[in-house]
Amino acid sequence: MSRVHQTGGEPSQRMLRVAELIRHSMAELLTRGAINDPVLDAHVITVPKVQMSPDLKLATVFVMPLGGKDVQPVIEALDRHKKFLRGEVSRKINLKFAPEVRFKVDTAFDNSAKIDALLNSEKVRRDLERPADDASEK
Repeated sequence: MSRVHQTGGEPSQRMLRVAELIRHSMAELLTRGAINDPVLDAHVITVPKVQMSPDLKLATVFVMPLGGKDVQPVIEALDRHKKFLRGEVSRKINLKFAPEVRFKVDTAFDNSAKIDALLNSEKVRRDLERPADDASEK
């Protein structure tokens, strides 16, 4: 593996492929209801992204409950069932080592909401409504 991948540069094609396989199998496990937990049964959980370490031994699974409510209890419930999920994922995908699984909250939805709020702000709207002639004169 190149030094770029070891120092945190762009992920390799293998890292991306394994991350996508893990994301699909994790999403299938959560939608199938393979885990008997009241917190997880009460929520629909999305898995928008998985990041792999360069050695493919650590998978960081980003999750978000639908609606963005009860995030912390969902993360705690997933952490309680981490060993089971790791075993099920390792059965579904064929790797030399089963990666350790870590769960984190996906903040992409919050970031996109902030960008939408900025684009809809009065200052931006005022700048967009200004005629092109006024902008070029200044």
